Amino acid sequence: MSETPVIEIRNLHKAYGALEVIKGVDLVAPRGHVIALIGSSGSGKSTILRCANLLEDSQQGDILFKGEPVRWKGTGLNRHPADPRQVLRIRTKLSMVFQQFNLWAHMTILQNVMEAPVTVLGRDRAEVESAARRYLDKVGIGDKCDAYPAQLSGGQQQRAAIARALCMEPEALLFDEPTSALDPELEQEVIRVIKDLANEGRTMMIVTHDMRMAADVSDHVVFLHQGLVEEEGAPDALFGSPKSERLRGFLSSTMAV
Repeated sequence: MSETPVIEIRNLHKAYGALEVIKGVDLVAPRGHVIALIGSSGSGKSTILRCANLLEDSQQGDILFKGEPVRWKGTGLNRHPADPRQVLRIRTKLSMVFQQFNLWAHMTILQNVMEAPVTVLGRDRAEVESAARRYLDKVGIGDKCDAYPAQLSGGQQQRAAIARALCMEPEALLFDEPTSALDPELEQEVIRVIKDLANEGRTMMIVTHDMRMAADVSDHVVFLHQGLVEEEGAPDALFGSPKSERLRGFLSSTMAV
């Protein structure tokens, strides 16, 4: 691969005390590619995303952002990032969209989208407001700038959360089950936005329970089982002719009508 990947994970291990949940995972997110992480609950999908974004410490392995390795101090359960400034710099370039929308209830939608670029990045307020309004238009809720989160549907709140992530001008977007808290009709609103972002060539890692979305938007699918990569490949191959018995079983249970 000629260009350096935006995110690269090598031999990642993550434990909570004695419980090892990630047991040596390799993962690459090249620029402009959408990587979908699928697997049963407890397989480690969301944990990998949180480790990639340095929201959680891992005990072993390398995490590289645009070729730059995260620097660590300590070992095992005592391993932590060595440089808080590096963590902040990397994290501001990896915007995460959570299952629960995590909007500030006391702020309008526009204020929610503007808050981090202004306070964390120190960008000019007028420029940020212009960008925030543009991104809210992009996700289809430009008319909700002055509304508060409680006045929006779940689908609208999640789209506001996506606009907030985009307003940080990230190198990659990380989605952690972005549609699982939504009713089916609201889910489609959010999936449409994610598809548009994929079509723009944005770098994304998506943890999802929605196999149809994974098949539609991703360039590469990774099936995790008990903290390990069981099978990975292009969506057509993975969903069309899975090699692993575990993946076949998983797909038959999740895609059954």
